[in-house]
Amino acid sequence: MAEYIVMPKLGFDMREGVLNSWSKGVGDQVEKGEVIAEIESDKANLELEAQAGGVLLKLLAGEGDVVPIGGNMAIVGEEGEDISQMDADVDGVSAESTESTNGTAITVQTEPTSTPTGVAVREEGEYPDGVKASPVARRIAIEKGINLSMVSGSGPGGRITRSDVESYTAASPEITASDYKPSQITPVAESVEVASSRLRQAIGRRMVESKTTVPHFYVTTDIDMAQALSLRKEINALIPEENKVTVNDMIVKAAALALRQYPNINATFAGDKLIRYGHISVGSAVAVEGGLLTIVQKNTDLAPLAQIALDNRTMIQRARDGKSRPGDFENGTFTVSNLGAFQVDHFIAIINPPEAAILAVGSASQVPVVVDGELAVGWRMKATVSADHRVTDGAEAAQFLQEFKAIMEEPLRLLL
Repeated sequence: MAEYIVMPKLGFDMREGVLNSWSKGVGDQVEKGEVIAEIESDKANLELEAQAGGVLLKLLAGEGDVVPIGGNMAIVGEEGEDISQMDADVDGVSAESTESTNGTAITVQTEPTSTPTGVAVREEGEYPDGVKASPVARRIAIEKGINLSMVSGSGPGGRITRSDVESYTAASPEITASDYKPSQITPVAESVEVASSRLRQAIGRRMVESKTTVPHFYVTTDIDMAQALSLRKEINALIPEENKVTVNDMIVKAAALALRQYPNINATFAGDKLIRYGHISVGSAVAVEGGLLTIVQKNTDLAPLAQIALDNRTMIQRARDGKSRPGDFENGTFTVSNLGAFQVDHFIAIINPPEAAILAVGSASQVPVVVDGELAVGWRMKATVSADHRVTDGAEAAQFLQEFKAIMEEPLRLLL
């Protein structure tokens, strides 16, 4: 029986996505879970996995189309199957899709169009600056400082695609000796307006929401990292280079174990009640070109340290390659933000809604310490938890941080 391939929900506050390209064509065999398209959310380029298997009978969205959550993108079924009724459902009426967010049903409607899609399609005059370009091409042009009006489009209807922008080389005017006029005055560079990318806009929207609606408070501690760094060195001496464990992997695991003892930190505020998550999945904030993403390692308290390291390394690489999958960002219950690689001693992080807390960690560095009344040199790392005061209080957050500190200072507990 034929089924629709729909736009999945790729983030807590996502309402729509953009189809960048199809990797399958009509008539191709599709396996459930196989990557069939590249889509773009507010945060990243992602690989769309087929939600059903069969023959790809019809594509309902084209490159650059904006598709609401749950919007129909393609039809998959048996070869030769009659899909006329499914076509009529898309073509003849306004498309509707319903999603559930925190128990509230949201209906997304798009106007009927002459194209066989259940998605919102831009009219020619609605393109910024009158230039017909895909969202990904527009973002890359902004990052590279390329004027899109100077680029020729090879896509449908002359649309400028990603490859057009990446292969564009601006022509340089010839300069003759008579054109050269030396000057003793250094010109002042003009101010430049740079349009915000979808990722930058999403980050801004989420952070404003968090700081204006969530009452943050902060608790900081200092952690002796000598044993953790020593254990990491011993572990990595026994495993291949590609499987190396990072300090952040150890921090993620320690946070997950501490969350077992303090379920209010592994929770979310839901009006007149708290929702304590039944699983512990710790996200890691990852710097990518143009912004920040949070990849989520699943069931972190139960996963061996080596598995956490492998999962995080794989997801981080996908994020930086623009090949992330929806599952890389889903179902996080707590987040770690680590700026240690940038030689940051201490900072505080903004909570990632709908989570109740986030842990900010700085670099592990050698500093003067007092041990048994004597001045010595030790390895120390500062960690700060930002917590939602609607969900927890200072004493509980401090106890969570004490447990996290104890695990990091007795790191063999990470291997139990």
